[in-house]
Amino acid sequence: MSECVKILAVESSCDETAASVVENGRIVKSNIISSQIELHKLYGGVVPEIASRKHIEKINYVIEEALKEAGETLDTIDAIAVTYGPGLVGALLVGVAEAKAIAFAKKKPLVGVHHIEGHICANYIEHPDLKPPFLCLVVSGGHTHLVNVKDYVTYEVIGRTRDDAAGEAFDKVARAIGLGYPGGPKIEALAKEGDKNAIAFPRAKVNDSKMDFSFSGLKSAVLNYLNHCQMKGEEVNKADVAASFQEAVVDVLSAHGVEAAVELGYKKLAIAGGVASNHAFREKMIERCKEAGIDFYYPSPVFCTDNAAMIGVCGYHEYMNGTRSGWDLNAVPGLKIGSR
Repeated sequence: MSECVKILAVESSCDETAASVVENGRIVKSNIISSQIELHKLYGGVVPEIASRKHIEKINYVIEEALKEAGETLDTIDAIAVTYGPGLVGALLVGVAEAKAIAFAKKKPLVGVHHIEGHICANYIEHPDLKPPFLCLVVSGGHTHLVNVKDYVTYEVIGRTRDDAAGEAFDKVARAIGLGYPGGPKIEALAKEGDKNAIAFPRAKVNDSKMDFSFSGLKSAVLNYLNHCQMKGEEVNKADVAASFQEAVVDVLSAHGVEAAVELGYKKLAIAGGVASNHAFREKMIERCKEAGIDFYYPSPVFCTDNAAMIGVCGYHEYMNGTRSGWDLNAVPGLKIGSR
């Protein structure tokens, strides 16, 4: 094994077809992403069958571009890493099949990577001082998890959402006020024009587990507010709704994350996932971590949303730990964190 380990990573879990070359788990030599957002906007959300077909169309292209940008070839790559779950089963299968084909043809090791563990590993790209153990708050369209990152390949979920994920709530509220898809960025943009204190939306806590989250009550409160206004014939200030809703989400997320870190004695707290790119969330986390004397870490927006660089980082650490996937590697849409 050479001292310089280069991983070719492939990501196709949802609606981004991505490939990346990562060196030694920290240096991103290329990060190519083909997004399908404009296509799925027509339908108000991701259509799994369309996503799978687009992955098939784009996957060879993004891999070729990733290798070209990195100045590498398949022969100079040490291993192939690929997301095998969680995600849309058809979309995942495209990436897994491609990675297996390349690994088989070029006699390279194959490493299956957990998508959410990849999001956590995105923090290593721009923070060379960040090393486990630390606490990570993963916030995306499908997941809201508090994860104890024990070392580079060992993760323990200590808190999770009991119902809607935070990102899912963003999408549903955006749809309710007529913003469309994708909800997160549209809510964030509109919230800048509104008053975050205009509407007192609830901050939910789970009584029997203070590490867990709940966002269904907040979502219902927003829908009830909109219905109430409609029944009374009152005009809805959409910017105020967006700002007040966003404030309720980031308030709960930041308070919860910092409280958990303090209780567990952690001095390092990171965030990851698509919602981690939200500016209001970042600012609230910076403020509360500073007050609590906790070092705070977060990826740049391009590494928060789905990308292959994070898969390459995670794949590197799995590869160095001896993880090797067989030719029976399959897509696992409901893959749990820490399962192997």
